[in-house]
Amino acid sequence: MNPEPTGRLVPTPSGFDLILTRTYRASADDVWASVTEPERTARWFGPWRGEAAPGRTIEVQMAYEESAPWFPARIDACEPPRRLAVSTQEEAGSWSLELLLSETEGATEVRLIHHLTSTDQLGSIGPGWEYYLDMLTASRTDGPRPDFEDYYPSQKAYFESLV
Repeated sequence: MNPEPTGRLVPTPSGFDLILTRTYRASADDVWASVTEPERTARWFGPWRGEAAPGRTIEVQMAYEESAPWFPARIDACEPPRRLAVSTQEEAGSWSLELLLSETEGATEVRLIHHLTSTDQLGSIGPGWEYYLDMLTASRTDGPRPDFEDYYPSQKAYFESLV
């Protein structure tokens, strides 16, 4: 498999937004469930635990990473079924992420926005999000899971060229 990278980089007043999209023939409510319900997120990213609400912190497992680590994620905004914003803070740095869903004529577009203050690691971040969004697609279609080796390092140059 040779997945094509789809991400684009948009300058912002505070840095850059890495934006990736996928579209599903489904309602926004159904897609929202895929990205917020722990049983469904477990199928493509990993489960989460805790009391989810804006301003609260949950723990999320990266089930498809080596050692399947858990990490804290603060819910900055939750506006079902349209917007979810989370931020993480750990040794490797902090991430600010948004998922925006919009439904038109029975199809829902998911827009993942990774708010970046630096593009230093874009060559590894971009392929990672392409992989996870394709994992989401596979979980929704019961298709085969993608292999991360098909994304990295082959997509690294594409994402680095966006800078």
